[in-house]
Amino acid sequence: MSFAEEKAVVVFSGGQDSTTCLFWALERFQEVTAVTFDYGQRHDNEIQTARDIAADLDVEHHVLDMSLLNQLAPNALTRDDMEVKEGEEGELPSTFVEGRNLLFFSFASILASQKGAKHVVTGVCETDYSGYPDCRDVFVKSLNVTLNLAVGKEFVLHTPLMWLDKKETWELADNLGRLTYVKENTLTCYHGIRGSGCGECPACKLRQAGYEQYIQEKERELG
Repeated sequence: MSFAEEKAVVVFSGGQDSTTCLFWALERFQEVTAVTFDYGQRHDNEIQTARDIAADLDVEHHVLDMSLLNQLAPNALTRDDMEVKEGEEGELPSTFVEGRNLLFFSFASILASQKGAKHVVTGVCETDYSGYPDCRDVFVKSLNVTLNLAVGKEFVLHTPLMWLDKKETWELADNLGRLTYVKENTLTCYHGIRGSGCGECPACKLRQAGYEQYIQEKERELG
């Protein structure tokens, strides 16, 4: 589906998922703006990565202050004294930031309103979502209705990755002609290392496993 005459705002962290979504949006919309949120991340490199990619792609880029999240919702992504660890049975990982997507999508929609854009694109995914409640399709659809009522405009929240696993996300990047770019330039690592990252944190392991699965599948098909 193409929205060639319309504008979009992409919620952009500089990671694999949001960068793939940025390329997805650039193929579909006439004008694309990226927005990154500074919520006190451990690593300034995440915001710098987003800045670098947006500049490289000549995409208008905004960084908005969301430091209030760090005060309200302590988590391993913002606190050096908290260990990055996966959740025990019935518990969320220590990297879950309460209310993050609720606030991010709301503020992205306000920016979209100011830009005359009705489309907001986000890389949330229910397939590899680690149990985060604000990555679920039902949440996005519910918030979409609420935003339309709150702002009085007909926003459309797009989630191109919602039903894709990491292998399929790499496949999408490849179909967009951007596999190598996403692999080399994005930052997914919880320790702030670009590209393939540290290889040890949960985010790096998930990313690498998906990449290997996709490459192996592609080689079999070509083979």
